[in-house]
Amino acid sequence: MSQSPEIKKGQVETTGHVWDGDLREYNNPLPRWWLWAFYGTIVFAVVYWILYPAWPYAGTYTKGVETVSFTVKEPNGQEKTVTEHWNSRALFNKDMESSPSALAQKEWLAKVKDMSFEQIAANPDTLNFARSMGHALFGDHCAACHGTGGQGVLSMNPEASYPNLTDDAWIHGSSYEKIVQDITNGIHGNMPAFGALFQGEKRADLAQYVLSLSHQSGVNEEAANRGKALFATCAGCHGATGAGNQMIGAPNLTDQSWDFVDISGAKDYDEKLKLIEGVIANGLNHQMPKFGDRLSPEQIRLLAVYVRQLGGS
Repeated sequence: MSQSPEIKKGQVETTGHVWDGDLREYNNPLPRWWLWAFYGTIVFAVVYWILYPAWPYAGTYTKGVETVSFTVKEPNGQEKTVTEHWNSRALFNKDMESSPSALAQKEWLAKVKDMSFEQIAANPDTLNFARSMGHALFGDHCAACHGTGGQGVLSMNPEASYPNLTDDAWIHGSSYEKIVQDITNGIHGNMPAFGALFQGEKRADLAQYVLSLSHQSGVNEEAANRGKALFATCAGCHGATGAGNQMIGAPNLTDQSWDFVDISGAKDYDEKLKLIEGVIANGLNHQMPKFGDRLSPEQIRLLAVYVRQLGGS
């Protein structure tokens, strides 16, 4: 290796290193605009790290100094301004509170706030608004159990089944006020287990009678007649005729609507009998969480209108 001779005019600058006599190392510096752009990205990164969430540390992360402010309505109706560190959730919350669609929604909510349920249902515009917002609320809070269309879910386990809301057969009552109460406070239904009281033939006879109430084909009339006397234990909740009691959420056993056992989907009569015997033996618990601490009173009212409309009421 030797030093290169002096650079002639127009010749590309070299680093001064030469190998094998004519192999030179050229010096081609990066364009100045490219260098300044690169330095700019470094400055931008440092500013971004200061303003926005960036570096993880000790189980959390740097929050940044940039903030997002928006107005929210509290359960008591008062409005307050909330300021949070900038993040996608805060931006979403702001959009939900102050976007044009959110402001239009607030205007409609204020309009229906003091209207009665009957007035909302009688006015096509307010009814459409109730259906639209109720549909969204139902999808967010109810569809996971009751299905996207409110058709309910029936499974082999009665306690993992959820009532059909589209058949107009109401377990707890169909008035707007009752639906609002149930959504607000939740539902806690319980049928005690009678496995120790009714065993063997007695349980089968009682199941036969229960199926006879809804006129199921294949009922053993003799067994059903024996089960009728045993039904006195059930009549305290379901009524002497089995028509149910909405005050305590005891289902009507005389219709063809089954919300906790899949009688209509049973392959034969023996399977229906087995399903009813299982409920008699093991009892039934059905719970619905309360939504009074998640939804505003206005939202609950609109959801009640939507749910009642599902059943055709």
